[in-house]
Amino acid sequence: MTPHPPVSIAMVAGETSGDLLAGRMLSGLRPLLPDARLHGIGGPEMARWGFHSDVPMDKLAVRGLFEVLAHYREIKSIQVRLRDSLLQERPAVFVGVDAPDFNLGLETQLRAAGIPTVHFISPSIWAWRGGRIKKIARAVSHMLVVFPFEEEIYRKAGVPVTYVGHPLAEVIPMEPDCAAARAQLGLAADASVLAILPGSRMSELRYNAVTFVQAAALLLQRDQKLQVIAPMAGAVQASYFRQLLQQAGLSDVPLTILDGQSHRAIAAADAVLVASGTATLEVALFKKPMVIAYKMMAASWQVLRHMGYQPWVGLPNILAREFVVPELLQHAATPLAIANALSRQLDDQSLRTRLQDRFTMMHHDLLRNTASLSAQAVLDVMAAHPVAPAGKR
Repeated sequence: MTPHPPVSIAMVAGETSGDLLAGRMLSGLRPLLPDARLHGIGGPEMARWGFHSDVPMDKLAVRGLFEVLAHYREIKSIQVRLRDSLLQERPAVFVGVDAPDFNLGLETQLRAAGIPTVHFISPSIWAWRGGRIKKIARAVSHMLVVFPFEEEIYRKAGVPVTYVGHPLAEVIPMEPDCAAARAQLGLAADASVLAILPGSRMSELRYNAVTFVQAAALLLQRDQKLQVIAPMAGAVQASYFRQLLQQAGLSDVPLTILDGQSHRAIAAADAVLVASGTATLEVALFKKPMVIAYKMMAASWQVLRHMGYQPWVGLPNILAREFVVPELLQHAATPLAIANALSRQLDDQSLRTRLQDRFTMMHHDLLRNTASLSAQAVLDVMAAHPVAPAGKR
């Protein structure tokens, strides 16, 4: 008897945050399917569970309307090649992790060909481009959502959905150990520490890095004992960050660039200057005061600023439904404005206490066994939608 080939599961994560989410799912899925072939596009967290990336993940890590257009041909070519190979291979399921502009188009074509699709983490249809719900309904066999309010949106649209909690709420401890993080980073226990996180994408570094460091430089003028740390997503980002600082004449600003270790840096910090995105939620789960700042290409900003449904862009503010932390975007994100906002986050103890209490409540709301729930949802989709071999549909 010819042995059956191992089950194949294809996945695509387009950036660092998606890699973390997918890694959490795979931590629950791999023990249940120890021999499964896991491949597609992903990063180091997915690789820990035996995932093979057919294309470097950073090829997809482009943000901003016009920035994406500049890379459209390359990204589209990757999507087409991956689609064609998966239509030939016919994996048991395709899991798209975030990256909706890439994954939803791919999922639509795969699902139409009889390959079930799971999308892990909903696009922000509650924030902007709500019309995408129709495209999602065509593309997705099952949606996994990480915020509790998202379930009702998909139920009303007739899309099968499971709330799995947010993986970061499990990964990040309810009571982070600041002293241990500082010891591991070689920081004094009684130091005043600022962490700056200008983004993991190259385009984010291009528009945010210099402004973030200029703001840090202003704070250092006010407090020369302040220690500034800047975790970078990888060696390429760290090199580009240094290049940007050198070009801006900021090479002499005293800060420590870290290779990875973003969670350790956040845990060690008294306050965090962070670019809009998943990192804002990470900072909230670490119960840290923060200022959210973000800049992008001017043309992208002119288009995108009119497309939002709500006044917030940072996840902590969206979840709280109010501005619990400052947001300084585009022209408002000046070094002086950022520095002044950070000064309050560093110095106002009553504000720091209120934020810690609010973020602790948020953490409890998002805490579920995400690895188990997401893995079981994938298995259920595979069982409900068996894939016919090519030519036998």
